Amino acid sequence: MNTKLTLTIEKEVIKIAKEYAKEKGQSLSEMVENYFKFVTVERMKLKEKQLSPKVRKLRGIIKTEDNFDYKKILTEELAKKHGV
Repeated sequence: MNTKLTLTIEKEVIKIAKEYAKEKGQSLSEMVENYFKFVTVERMKLKEKQLSPKVRKLRGIIKTEDNFDYKKILTEELAKKHGV
């Protein structure tokens, strides 16, 4: 069952996120929902059928080292992008 969620986000962030979602062929709602599923996977014990078909198709195709720190790399890349 889907439920409406209202978020307060900076206009520029919304604009960029909508463009990104469009480039990826999904709605902003799908993108946000998939992100929430990703970050809460341990709590939800996410089942395969709960993922969108696009995410299900991509799941497991990227292999990383055991010590891969996604948050550290994301922080570094965002800092580079935004000149921080």
